[in-house]
Amino acid sequence: MKKIVILASGNGSNAESIIRYFKPQKKIKISYIISNKKDAYVLDRAKKHNIPHLFIENNRFNENKTIDFFKEIKPDLIVLAGFLIKIPINIINNFSSKIVNIHPSLLPSYGGKGMYGIKVHESVKKNNDSISGITIHYVNENYDEGQIIFQKKIKIEKADTVKIISEKVKIIEHKYYPKVIESLLN
Repeated sequence: MKKIVILASGNGSNAESIIRYFKPQKKIKISYIISNKKDAYVLDRAKKHNIPHLFIENNRFNENKTIDFFKEIKPDLIVLAGFLIKIPINIINNFSSKIVNIHPSLLPSYGGKGMYGIKVHESVKKNNDSISGITIHYVNENYDEGQIIFQKKIKIEKADTVKIISEKVKIIEHKYYPKVIESLLN
């Protein structure tokens, strides 16, 4: 049985799509959902699906106790799904090539510190880009600079609002992130 740990900071719509995708499977399971926000809705999603969940304060991710916890639960893959803090280097070093993230643009465009969610889509709109998309990548010590695993483009129409761009990107996130995760685990 392959085990996924999901790290998320907010609503958790990507976490939900991953949960639903793997729920009927016998070879892969979500073993934990962890958030750095005590009131993140993703924790409610975990409860709803009977998935063990945990709140860890931002400053505690760098502690040996947290590393020991991850080593104890032995995830085959750590999946970031809207996780808004930088992964400490000691976690990256202990789980090399086992941490993935999804970014709502075609990296390297609109990546880096502070570039997430609606901020990315506002930049796409402001620059009148005709395409956007998603990038799934390994996590390294720099924001959004890890090795790219997968990208998917979408067409942006001139009339598309930031909200429409966001919705288009969310659709392909939910469609492709679980499939890419599965391919990494098989």
